[in-house]
Amino acid sequence: MKSQYDVIVIGGGSAGYAAARTAAGNGAQTAVVESGPAIGGLCILRGCMPTKAILRSAEVMALMRRAKEFGLRASNLKAHLGEIQRRKDRMIKEFADYREGQLRNGKFDFIVGKARFLDPHTIAVGNRKLRAKSFIITTGSVPALSPVPSLEEVGYWTSDDVLKQTHLPKSLIVLGGGPVAVEFAQFFQRLGTRVTLVQRSPHILRDSDEDMAGVIEKRFRKEGMRVFTDTKLVCAHREKGRMAIEFLHKGKPRTVRAERVLQALGRVPNIRSLDLERAGVKVENGHFRINNRQQTNVPHIHAAGDVSGPYEIVHIAIQQGEVAAHNATHRQKRTMDYRTKAGVVFTDPQVASVGLSEKEARESGVQYLVAKYPFNDHGKSIVMGETDGFVKVLANPKSGEIIGGHIVGPEAGDLIHELIAIMHLRGSVFDLATMPHYHPTLAEILTYPAEELADKIHTCR
Repeated sequence: MKSQYDVIVIGGGSAGYAAARTAAGNGAQTAVVESGPAIGGLCILRGCMPTKAILRSAEVMALMRRAKEFGLRASNLKAHLGEIQRRKDRMIKEFADYREGQLRNGKFDFIVGKARFLDPHTIAVGNRKLRAKSFIITTGSVPALSPVPSLEEVGYWTSDDVLKQTHLPKSLIVLGGGPVAVEFAQFFQRLGTRVTLVQRSPHILRDSDEDMAGVIEKRFRKEGMRVFTDTKLVCAHREKGRMAIEFLHKGKPRTVRAERVLQALGRVPNIRSLDLERAGVKVENGHFRINNRQQTNVPHIHAAGDVSGPYEIVHIAIQQGEVAAHNATHRQKRTMDYRTKAGVVFTDPQVASVGLSEKEARESGVQYLVAKYPFNDHGKSIVMGETDGFVKVLANPKSGEIIGGHIVGPEAGDLIHELIAIMHLRGSVFDLATMPHYHPTLAEILTYPAEELADKIHTCR
């Protein structure tokens, strides 16, 4: 039984598989250690794929309710959460089986068991001791504990728990305003649950520009959801069989009550059981300190994916895994480039971004020009009946190079890839404005802010 490797990857999710595939492809003797029992990683098992599967059911439900608007009739609409979950489970089994096949394809050793460090070059997996020249930690993340101690006593759901439920609660309090919180809040609201969302920051989706978040807040309220922003959680307790959350809303005390509470106040690195101190790896407030080569303070121990941050996004996790594996097997190092970092929030309408936001540009002192165009003045979105939102493009005021793109509106998660492609190639608003676009399509809308910015830059010249 083999015990010596060039690279050992701890974790078999998206970052872990990318790292192992890359290391093995570079000729390194590689092993993946996956804790199990379920195999596939967060994205497949409890993240991207299962959540998008159930969100689709809520999207269809919402569209069916609008049938009359399109000259159609729909009646007796009812959501069956158990059936929604069973549909999701069938899909996830296929995805997980495929990923397990990739991990067991023989290109590297695959070991099931919990890993913990014994020293900087040795881990224990059960009764086995494995040594390696380099390690890549890709153990993902877990839901953060509640900042309100009394909530632990009252009890709450996490995002993991939601994926196991088969009965809809009559009412639900969602704590948090990030992507997970807002996606699940709209999901339950659309299926018939009375939802109250409580967010600590001044607006939901705090990493987005306020104008983007405002579109979603307005839609949520239109759909009947109560939304409180700029809050401070105080305590939680049970009251006549229901859960009560007390908080300050813009300085004034408020109490909301519901059958269930979903705590969606973020996730933290899943590193507690790794015994990192034995390897000399420093952890501050539960997080690694990672450089742009994906190295910890111990140079031969790397990290990638949710466990390393700064973004909990699958395609970035894959890139980080590939960079970490390259650096574990080469003297000439590669670095991560977040210039074209992208993200999508799968609310309805969707929210998608690439590159710098206006907030980030201002905070970092980057000069920019910005232009927006609304979906309620765009032909294709009008005939679709999807007119909420807008597109926004940020450009260098001298060269016209696009440095940021943001869409809140129909199919934003797909539309953003046109801007990703242009930014990847360092294209400009002149390129976007002159590219042929088929009519009528949603993608055409991107040419309008590009044309406005191109005119501004020409005028300045």
